Amino acid sequence: MFINATGFYVPAGRVHNDYFLKVNGLTSEWIEQRTGIVTRSKCRPDEDVNTMSLNAVLNAKPKLPYNISDVDLIISATYSPVDTVATAAHTVQKEYQIEHAKAFMISSACSSFLNALEIVEGYFALGKASKALVLSADNNSLYQNEADPQSGHLWGDAAAAFFLSRERVQANEHEIVDIYTEGLGHIGKSVEAVKLRPAVEGIMMPEGKDVFIHACNYMPKNVLYLLEKNGYSLEDLTYFIGHQANMRILSNVARQLKLPEEKMLHNIEELGNTGSVSSALVYAQNEQRFREGDLIALAVFGGGYSAGACLIK
Repeated sequence: MFINATGFYVPAGRVHNDYFLKVNGLTSEWIEQRTGIVTRSKCRPDEDVNTMSLNAVLNAKPKLPYNISDVDLIISATYSPVDTVATAAHTVQKEYQIEHAKAFMISSACSSFLNALEIVEGYFALGKASKALVLSADNNSLYQNEADPQSGHLWGDAAAAFFLSRERVQANEHEIVDIYTEGLGHIGKSVEAVKLRPAVEGIMMPEGKDVFIHACNYMPKNVLYLLEKNGYSLEDLTYFIGHQANMRILSNVARQLKLPEEKMLHNIEELGNTGSVSSALVYAQNEQRFREGDLIALAVFGGGYSAGACLIK
């Protein structure tokens, strides 16, 4: 499976840590020390998952080596849709008149992007699609409870678009070597650790310590599993991109994998926790720095729980 083009969109709005002192009583220093976040991205009132996804596609389209109408599978990967019926996948299909494409939304919290890639892999293997578009986006501020001192200060908004093909289209394309995902509803606090119940309350993370412990366990574990499965070692890894949930988690994972700072890519300090798009966003933002032969690992951990990793060459 090959990446033909990527694009991204980050809202221009930024909310500084100082804002939360009056909202939930947390100082800027406290937030930065415990999360690594200084500012977070925020949608305008007229922006949402659908509009951000359209903008991410617009950013990717000039790099696309074929007509967008050739796409035959569109997946929106999100847990914060503005509309659960007319999803981002359908919105993009309508905007570009992509006839005969399958279009739907999937959600597995912050693992949604990797689960979408794995679904594409399955469609390709079955011969039911040959070119796909994954729209990864989260509009956390739509559901954010800023007054919540446990997690109200974490969230950011963003989107990324990944065009993928079963066969290589042009010589310089990055190859997705392998993907692994797993549901973890049977461990720890799982279904109660992170919640978004729209009719009741916004995004809540009442069991942050439990999330931290399991994220620090499963992200490095899954990266090592994929490296070994595909005949690589840690020394072969050029860059590591972890889910941008908390800089302390990322630093913990880097220590376990014995990765130097220059091999870690992140944006959490500026954009906050952008949810399921976070690892895809970091990849798309840094794509120009990747060189032939580089090996990049993505690792995620999501509420529910869920986890996964991906190797890209």
